[in-house]
Amino acid sequence: MTITGPETHHLLHLIAGQRWAALATLSEEGPSASMVAYVPEPGCSGFLLHLSHLAAHTRHLLNDARASLLITQPDTGEGDPQTLARVSIQGRVSVLDREGEEFSAARAAYIHRLPAAELLFGFNDFVLFRLKPLGVRYVGGFARAYTLSAEQLQKIANNPASPDG
Repeated sequence: MTITGPETHHLLHLIAGQRWAALATLSEEGPSASMVAYVPEPGCSGFLLHLSHLAAHTRHLLNDARASLLITQPDTGEGDPQTLARVSIQGRVSVLDREGEEFSAARAAYIHRLPAAELLFGFNDFVLFRLKPLGVRYVGGFARAYTLSAEQLQKIANNPASPDG
């Protein structure tokens, strides 16, 4: 099934409209999930995660870069929760070097979206990760599910007015 114009807008609104998502990582014991703040980069080319070494998910990511970020429409407590829109972004993370040029731009983008996080950048136990999408599964509600490549997501995000996105 091909994703349609209205669905692409809903997908982008879902990604841009939330700040809190479930992060799935892999531990030695198996899958693990936790909640994290995230910042989408321009064109959904990456998703920034600023995480503490004190958190198990950070250690998991440093041992195995595979991860998935699940962003969902908020549940209002009404209707069938299975019809809530959601997007699962599978990818690999990399650590942004504090001394690198990418770090300062990513830090600025993160703080712009989540100003309260500025203080945390002063702590050395925090790591700034970039999750690079490899695949995307979007469910817009009942019988509206789409699988996208990272390239398709970026095309949609960079040109939301096109017929394909």
